[in-house]
Amino acid sequence: MSAANKILFATSEAAPLIKTGGLGDVSGSLPVALKALRKDVRMVLPAYREVVAKVKPLNVVGVLDLGLPHSVRILEGQFPNSKIPLLLIDAPSHFDRAGNPYVDAAGKDWADNAERFAVYSKVIERIALDDVGLNWRPNVVHCNDWQTGLAAALLARHHERPTTAFTVHNLAYQGNFPASTFRALQALLKLPSELFRYDAMEFHGQFSFIKGGLAFADRINTVSPTYAKEIRTPEFGCGLDGLLNFRAGDLEGILNGADYAIWNPAQDTMIAQTYDAEHLEQKYVNKHALQQQMGLPIERDTPLIGMVGRLVEQKGVSLVLQALPDLASRFEFQLVVLGSGDLALEQAFRRMAALHPTRIAVRTGFSEPMAHLIEAGSDMFLMPSLFEPCGLNQMYSLRYGTVPIVRHTGGLADTVRDTTAGSLRDGTANGISFVECTEKALADAIGRALGLYEQKAVWRALMARAMADNYSWERSARSYLQLYAKAAKNRAKKG
Repeated sequence: MSAANKILFATSEAAPLIKTGGLGDVSGSLPVALKALRKDVRMVLPAYREVVAKVKPLNVVGVLDLGLPHSVRILEGQFPNSKIPLLLIDAPSHFDRAGNPYVDAAGKDWADNAERFAVYSKVIERIALDDVGLNWRPNVVHCNDWQTGLAAALLARHHERPTTAFTVHNLAYQGNFPASTFRALQALLKLPSELFRYDAMEFHGQFSFIKGGLAFADRINTVSPTYAKEIRTPEFGCGLDGLLNFRAGDLEGILNGADYAIWNPAQDTMIAQTYDAEHLEQKYVNKHALQQQMGLPIERDTPLIGMVGRLVEQKGVSLVLQALPDLASRFEFQLVVLGSGDLALEQAFRRMAALHPTRIAVRTGFSEPMAHLIEAGSDMFLMPSLFEPCGLNQMYSLRYGTVPIVRHTGGLADTVRDTTAGSLRDGTANGISFVECTEKALADAIGRALGLYEQKAVWRALMARAMADNYSWERSARSYLQLYAKAAKNRAKKG
């Protein structure tokens, strides 16, 4: 079996071209880190309108007939700020449309998502088998999330094929569709009927794209060691814990990395004042700028808590809303929130800000510069997730000396070490964490953080320890090379 020197990285999004969440961040960083380790990496994405507009020049390097009313073109360009070839799957009726890769302007799933990503997976299969005239055949096809799960299943049918790896970024998103959808795809793309079986991609009567990756990839991983354990339980397994336990020997967790070329307070062009661990007093310039931009009183010594992310139940947003009234009555602090999501939760935050205009400021939507300023200008960063496959903001917060307050779950548990008398003594503490998924546990954790903030020497030492942590992508990329090697051994056993 060949070494993992030629890697086809298949993803449905990649920053800075297109991003809806953590998958986009990972896909924008991991291939670059693999390339830096001298691997021949090529990326393949759908030719979304937004992506095509950003990548110039583009050349047609292949044309495929999949039996659709139109042929599918393969366009080649270069991934931004890298030397990585980028392959775009140009099927205009599927991908040339405005907006989000998965949902329409009203926030509803595109009605043809199953067909869109089945076409995408079918083309990945053809590229992987060097069946499109590229004269390049990967050793490894790295599939990511449900949108590429069918590709792993299709490749498993071939005797002469590359090794496959499948990364689960969030098990809650599964790509499940009615049985009638499978029958339609079977007719359209000539999918083998055996895919719709309980030991393949059938899931409680539905056609499940994610099961393609989980059942057929040579090796599986999630984006943190703790999440890899959690998804094997009924609480976090989303109905797939049985399959994941069956494949436990092929499952592992690899912690995501942080892109320190982008998230580094010493060279961040999006913040008001750069700083490092030796010049922590300069961090206050960012706090002043953040308070000013969000319309809060300019108060140097009032602790400022930041929160950035999707305003959805998974992120523990309801816990925050429940805890805020009591916290506001007991402690002096400010809270800045940036995000969007569930309309009811957005409105609840706006109401809370209206009740406490000098204490709470909310901006719905997303702004990359504001996200950076919140990381740099806040004293603490709040991530009370109900579950969190990995999380990146807590890693950014650590690098910015912004002490994270997190729930002990998934990647948060793997990166944030709680501040206790013992961890302060031995110098391992880098944040605040709590276990119980309750309003009281969250309030107690925030109360502990606010108490520590008053102890200036202790707080400064905590900030400095957090900034010393290293969660670089190079470390993660080397772990993925080991994953590919394990996948190749599994592939060899199958013959």
